[in-house]
Parts: sequence; structure tokens; C-alpha cells
Amino acid sequence: MLKSFQNLLQAKFSFLNESHLLVAVSGGLDSMVLVDLCKKLDLNISLAHCNFKLRGIESNGDEDLIKSYSKTHSIELFTTSFETDSYARSTKQSIQMAARQLRYEWFESLQEEHGFDFVLTAHHADDNLETFLINLSRGTGLEGLTGIPTINGSIVRPILEFTRHEILNFATTQNLKWREDSSNNKTTYLRNNLRHSIIPLLKEINPSFIDSFKKTQEYLNESQSVLEDYILEIEDRVIVSVSEDQILYDINQIQTLNNPKAYMYLLLKPYGFTDWNEITFLLGAQSGKQISSTSHRLIKNRSHLILCKLEAPIEVDVSIDSSESLFRIPSHSIALKIESTNSNSTTSRESLLLDTESLKFPLTVRSCKEGDHFYPSGMTGKKKLSKFFKDEKMSLLDKENALLLCSDDQVVWVLGMRADNRFIPTNKTTKFVKISIEDNANSH
Repeated sequence: MLKSFQNLLQAKFSFLNESHLLVAVSGGLDSMVLVDLCKKLDLNISLAHCNFKLRGIESNGDEDLIKSYSKTHSIELFTTSFETDSYARSTKQSIQMAARQLRYEWFESLQEEHGFDFVLTAHHADDNLETFLINLSRGTGLEGLTGIPTINGSIVRPILEFTRHEILNFATTQNLKWREDSSNNKTTYLRNNLRHSIIPLLKEINPSFIDSFKKTQEYLNESQSVLEDYILEIEDRVIVSVSEDQILYDINQIQTLNNPKAYMYLLLKPYGFTDWNEITFLLGAQSGKQISSTSHRLIKNRSHLILCKLEAPIEVDVSIDSSESLFRIPSHSIALKIESTNSNSTTSRESLLLDTESLKFPLTVRSCKEGDHFYPSGMTGKKKLSKFFKDEKMSLLDKENALLLCSDDQVVWVLGMRADNRFIPTNKTTKFVKISIEDNANSH
């Protein structure tokens, strides 16, 4: 196995030879073999061990073994302990998921503090098969069948191609010491049940089952790679625009695809969406309808879908004193410039000329609220803002972010859109004020 590992290192992981490596070590068979392989090839390693305090004296025994090993071989060791059970309860996670989160967050902090280039973990081919079967039993897409990634960011799994049988043989012939985790024998855990009951049966039916599985997963990974390339082409067709805070999809283009539901799955799964029937329904739903994942929301806006982060609309309600010449609104990254001027001052969609004497200071800038209305310039009579927004074909997101400049709670200006007739200058106006919208980053 050492020679095979050395060849694999040169072929796929040559970057590890010149790197500062942190090896995650539990004290079990797999991680002790990984450490020994790295040591025999003179890789620059340090060790990291987590005591999850889940198995009492057993957990302490694991830690003692690793401390003894690191001392004997003069290898730097980092240790920590977690109250895993209470953390799992407080975060409403399974013990396994809580331990995983705690472990990887700690590895990341060690990397930042000590400058490790990569973290090595001892996942192997049997782990990969178990993950495949778990995902298959729960229902998954293609990406759930492609297995544990060999490299995921700074996490590297260099013995993923080796089987548990190969690892055990190596450990035995090298007289390595390791600890057996008694919880691995409890078939109450799905993974253990697969490991002790299902997989041995599959291997009995086909002695070369693990090799056949490796080939199958290799084909699946290649198929996934081809699919990802094709999805990039589909994105070019269906995405209208991408900005810092939203992505706009063309519904008409989506509906020309052979299987819109399948493509929406591939396009939106990275954003946490899981109910594909609901998403497909949204394509033909009324404008303004929306659905949410745990992190994003998808809004139907006429012939488009708007994808944005799941954030509560920012409520704005601030006052502008008459002495202020520049008022910043950080939440919307804009500023209002206020200056006395004359009737010849030029205006635009971003600037407005007002009758100074019609205004009552302090002015306010606020978000819209139910029942707001104004008297739109260029029109007669009043109009509800909700009707104005609809006529302007504004999306739900734009409506939520719209701001009003008000005087005595009367709408003076829907910022950047339309002024109120009651405040614009007439032929009797003698004092003028100009209010302009500026980019907050560029305002002085």
C-alpha cells in the first residue's frame, strides 16, 4: 500500500509534497494508517485530534493514544474537546452532523492561525460506498451519487481510493496501533447498518463489488462534469442579468427547454431549493408570487424570476434637517444632495426641483407603508402608491426597496421616479430647492 500511495501522491497529489499539512486523526484504524503513510514519505505534517466526549473513558483513551504517538514520533499535535451532545441539542442537529460541524470549524481556525495549506482526512473507498448508499436510500440527484470529493477546497482525502481491507492489511503488517470505536458496531446508525449488514451481502454476491462500484462512480463523476458544462450553456440562455443582490431568469427561455423542472433543479439547487413542483408552478403563477429556501427567495415578476437572498426588507424612517446639504442613506447606498438654486436649474430622473415654501422641515425619508398615496406630477388627482407601482411594472423586490421623500408625512417624491404635484414649482414660486440622488460611495 505504501508504494501505491506514493504513486498516487505523485500522480494526483504532488502539491502535498511542498505543503504544510494538518492531518485529522481520531485514533481509529483509517487515520492512524494515513498518519503512518505521510510520516513514511516525509510529508510535513501536524496532527489534529477532537475529543467529542461522547464515549466517556473510550474517548479519553483515543486522545491518550494519539498523544503518545505524537510524542514518540516528535510530531506536533493539536487537541481540543467539545460538549457535542449539548451542542447538538441546542442547534437541533444529529450528533453526527454536530460533530462534523464542530470538527471542520476547528480545522479551519487552525489553518488560519498556523498557516496550514491543506487538511488531510482518512476517508476511504468503503466510506464512499456507504455515503453513496445512504444518499440513494434517501433519494438524491446525480450529485448525491458522485460520492465524497477527493479534494474539496483545502480538504484533501488522499486514501479515498483504498478499501478498508487494504488499510487493515497495511496496519497489520506494519504493527500499527489503533483504537476501535465501539459505537461503530451499533446498527442503530444507518451507516453502521449498511457497513455490517448490507455491504457484506453485496460483496458476497459479487466479490469484486467495490471495484465495480469505483468504476460506476467514476462514470457518474464524468457524467456530472459533462452536465455541469452543459448547465453553463443553459445559464447563458436563461439568465438575463446578474447583479450583486439578484439574478434574473427569463421564464420564456426556461419554458422552451425540454424538461423545465429538471433544469430548474440544476439551476436552483445550489441556493437551497428542494420543492421542484412548487418552483415549476411558480413559472406560470401570478406576478408577485414567491417561494423561499432557507437562504434565498424566488419571486415571479411578469416574464421573469428574480432570485435574491432571503433578507427582511430594510425599513427606513429618517429625518432631514433644513441645515443639511448632504444626507446619506447607507442601507440603500445613496445620498441626497440638497441645495438652494434658481428656476433654471436642470433636473432629471435622479434630481428634482421643488418649491421651498411648500416644504415643511424636517423632511423625512421612509419606506412605503400600506395606504400611501400621492398626486403624481403630470396627472390629475391622487393615486395609491400600490397602483402606481403596478402601473410602473415594478417587481416585488423593487417595491420593497422603494423610498419616499416626505414633508409632514405627505409624499413629495418617490425617489428616482415621480414627484408630487403639490410640491413642484409654479409660476408663483420664488424660492427653489434642488434635491439630487447621488451614489453614497461617490458623494463628498
